[in-house]
Amino acid sequence: MAQRRYGFGLVTSFFCISGCIALISLSGCAEAYQNYTVGGSLGWYDNQEKPEVDYQKWASAKNFSLGDFLIFNTDTNHSVVQTYNLTTYKLCDYEDAREKDTILWSSSDPSNTATHAVTVPVPLVKEGPNYFFSSDYDGEQCQNGQHFMINVTHGQGLPESLKDPSDQSPGPVSPDSGDDSVPDTVVPSSFNNPQEQSADDNEPSGSVALTAWGDKFLNGLLLMVLGTTLQTLMI
Repeated sequence: MAQRRYGFGLVTSFFCISGCIALISLSGCAEAYQNYTVGGSLGWYDNQEKPEVDYQKWASAKNFSLGDFLIFNTDTNHSVVQTYNLTTYKLCDYEDAREKDTILWSSSDPSNTATHAVTVPVPLVKEGPNYFFSSDYDGEQCQNGQHFMINVTHGQGLPESLKDPSDQSPGPVSPDSGDDSVPDTVVPSSFNNPQEQSADDNEPSGSVALTAWGDKFLNGLLLMVLGTTLQTLMI
């Protein structure tokens, strides 16, 4: 009977430890900034070139937060435009966009026949609606499916490398305000772009700190359970 009692205690301890490990792992994942490859393996192209693309459908399955990156895998015949202006987005028009609410991350030269692949990382630095499109060929690529919108939440906020040096982060503009413009967004030129990471690569600082705390807690818990178990067996 005593052996059964010890066995039950060991099993209980095992499940307690396993539960703690799972909780710590989940917490670490929740804290990490994310990189999202736009369109997955299809990349960033219009549906004349890749008929199967549906960027809005791709975006609807994701949760985007400040500090995340969008990775655009495309070529020099397609551009990457980010805007906070709904009118600019609907018109697929970069040329007439307001300077303060639209960013051209990657331009193209349609007359250049030497097309080559490019990867364009775009940080999400402002909450609220963010719109993306390609403005090439007078907006034809945008009209042919190369566009999408996302809603960016606060999440854990911007990492230090993406914060405005003035430490004044502009807020989202209400669509009912009647003003399509938004305050300046300054992205420091020295920020570090996160690279595509596997599960084994280094996590961002917030996740690392939480995981380190979890490791210490887990080690202490293991020692405590082990000591209690040995003490019980010796009785």
